[in-house]
Amino acid sequence: MSYKNILVTGGCGFIGSHFIHHLLKKYKDINLVNVDLLTYCGNPENVRDIADDSRYNFYKADIGDYNAMSSVLKKHQIDCIVNFAAESDNNKAVSSPVDFARTNALGTAVLLEAARQAGVKRFHHISTCEVFGQLPLKSKSKFSEKSPYNPRTPYNAAKASGDLIAKAYHHTFGLPVTISYCANNYGTHQFPEKVIPVFAIRAIQNDPLPVFKSSGNKREWIHVSDHCSAIDLVLEKGRAGETYNVGTGLEKTVTNIADDVLAILKKPKTLKKIVPDRPGHDSRYLLDSSKMKKLGWKPKIKWHEGLEETLNWYKNNPKWWQPLLSRSNSWK
Repeated sequence: MSYKNILVTGGCGFIGSHFIHHLLKKYKDINLVNVDLLTYCGNPENVRDIADDSRYNFYKADIGDYNAMSSVLKKHQIDCIVNFAAESDNNKAVSSPVDFARTNALGTAVLLEAARQAGVKRFHHISTCEVFGQLPLKSKSKFSEKSPYNPRTPYNAAKASGDLIAKAYHHTFGLPVTISYCANNYGTHQFPEKVIPVFAIRAIQNDPLPVFKSSGNKREWIHVSDHCSAIDLVLEKGRAGETYNVGTGLEKTVTNIADDVLAILKKPKTLKKIVPDRPGHDSRYLLDSSKMKKLGWKPKIKWHEGLEETLNWYKNNPKWWQPLLSRSNSWK
């Protein structure tokens, strides 16, 4: 690893906590700082096992607090930032869109300014395939890194805004920014508002699995460990000012996922229940990840293998997810 003092924002969340574990396991000579505001989906339990690691420090702080961010960057001489901090649930974005704009756009802008003033050597911003809008269901088209932005929901628009501000900081101020767009992630420790943990927990409890009416809509899926390895590679070999798609090419409908979950957990298909679509429900996302593959990355974890591991983890760890259900819109 070229960087020694790394700040991960949103490091108590699903992907951020996995990335922290990835770095600390792989690199012995780094110092890692985790900044997380611990909003409803930030969970200290995700990093409890590394709390006593001398290489690790945690701060409860908002990326939109300039003084707090500047203090952390200076105190720990941060040379690399990986920004996971974001509001990310499309359903929640419909009911509280301003919160998404505040964190995903304004918060990113404040963090970028703090990074610029501190002379940070790399700012890697985590984005999503959803900023590009939607693709036709019956097509072979994919999003490239040069696809135009066309966000259709408050979450997507807020993320797109943060991306554009990050790009502007590179072009205007020379801040060494890289951005990665990723497919839908799955794996252990995912907050129970996303489709796979919702399906897993409901199936475990023999409760109905809510399948959207537009059950043929497709999403591309990647295991969180493969995503972490891609980010690691971008930090090492990615060029400032460049953007990178991180996907697998594996597409699944919500019906496919429900069927796979029920089959692995040996539950009847009658547990599926059709529910109305959410507002702004996009039809399809698929990324062209050839640029990442040229960089030397490829996904390693196959869908069925990763899904079975994930479902078994939820089955064996109810003490982790039971306290979270009251904080998730999916269980209200």
